[in-house]
Amino acid sequence: MNRPNGITTETRERFMLACNWRYWIALLLLVVFAAPAQAVVLKVATLTPEGSSWMRKMRAGAEEVAQATDQRVRFKFYPGGVMGNDRAVLRKIRAGQLHGGAFQGGTLAGYYGDIQIYGLPLTFKSLGEVHHVRQHMDQDLVEGLEANGFVTFGLADGGFAYIMSNQPVADIEALGRLKAWVPANDKMILDAMQGFGLSPISLPIADVRTGLQTGLIDTVAISPIGAIVLQWHTQVKYLTKMPLVYLFGILALDRKAFSRIAPADQAEVRRIMTRVWREMDAMNRDDNAKALEALRTQGIEFIEPAPDARDIWYRRAEPIHRQIIEAGHISPAAIDKLERLLNDYRARLARQNQ
Repeated sequence: MNRPNGITTETRERFMLACNWRYWIALLLLVVFAAPAQAVVLKVATLTPEGSSWMRKMRAGAEEVAQATDQRVRFKFYPGGVMGNDRAVLRKIRAGQLHGGAFQGGTLAGYYGDIQIYGLPLTFKSLGEVHHVRQHMDQDLVEGLEANGFVTFGLADGGFAYIMSNQPVADIEALGRLKAWVPANDKMILDAMQGFGLSPISLPIADVRTGLQTGLIDTVAISPIGAIVLQWHTQVKYLTKMPLVYLFGILALDRKAFSRIAPADQAEVRRIMTRVWREMDAMNRDDNAKALEALRTQGIEFIEPAPDARDIWYRRAEPIHRQIIEAGHISPAAIDKLERLLNDYRARLARQNQ
C-alpha cells in the first residue's frame, strides 16, 4: 500500500531496519571502547634470588608500572631459578609459558650475536674503558635485541668477572691445570677458553655451587657481587685480580607479548623500567666495589699477576678475538666500533698522562 507522500511500506521497513543496525553497531562500539582494557600479566623468570637487591628493584619497578597503568600491566616474577636455568626459561618463553627473563647478557646470543660484544675476554683493562664504550654502544645493543624479538630497558652493570679458584692462579699455565667452569650453551666463551689451552667443564649456572662442593670443578669466573649473591664465594679460596670479562644483566621481554599491551601503557612500562635499570646500573657499580672488599675481608686471598704474566694473557687473547670474529659470533661492524672507541679512549688517556 502506498502512502500519500510516496513512501511505500516496504521502503519504510527497510529504513527502520537500517536504523536498527546502526543502533546496534553504535551500542557495540560504545561497549567495546567504554570497557576497561584487559589486564596483561607479564611472567618473568630469573636465577636472581628472592631478597637480593636486584629483585627488590625489579619488584619496586613492577609495582610502579601497575599503579601507572591502573593495574592493566602487571609483572609476576619467578626468582631463584624455580623455572629452571636460562635455557629452560628461553624454551618456556618460546612456548608462551613465560613472557621474559632477567638474564646475563650473553644468554640471548642465540637471538642476537652482538649482545656478546662486552664479553670478549681480556678486552677491557679498566671500568673507565667500559663506561666510555657503553655510552656509545648500549643503545645499539638494545635496538638490536628488539629487532630480534626482545624488548629491553637498558643494561645493568655486572662488573668484571675474576678468576676464583681453590688453587692460586698467577698465570695461564696455572689455570690450565685446573677444572674450570664454562656456562652451558655459551659457545663463544667455550671457544675462548679452549683458545687459552683449557679444557673447561660446561654446567648450567644453577649447578655450579654443587660442582664446586663436589670437586667436579674448582675454578669459576664471576663478578664479586655475583659470587656473593650465588654463594659461590663460600667454595673458593683465591681471586686472581685481573679483569677477565665484563658482565651485565638485562631484563628481556618477548616482543610479541609486549605488543599486546596498549600503546600508551607500553610507553609507561618503557619509561619506568628504563629508569629502574639505569638506577640498578649505578647501584651495581657501587655494590661490586663493596663486594670485592667483602671477599677480601672474608678471607679470600687475592693474587696479583706480575706485569709480564699480564702481558702474556693479553697477547694470548688477541688470536682468540680473531677466532671469535671468524666464527661469526659477533659482527665485524660491532668489533670495529668497539676497537675504535677503545683506541680513542686510550689515546686520550695517554695524552692526559703526559
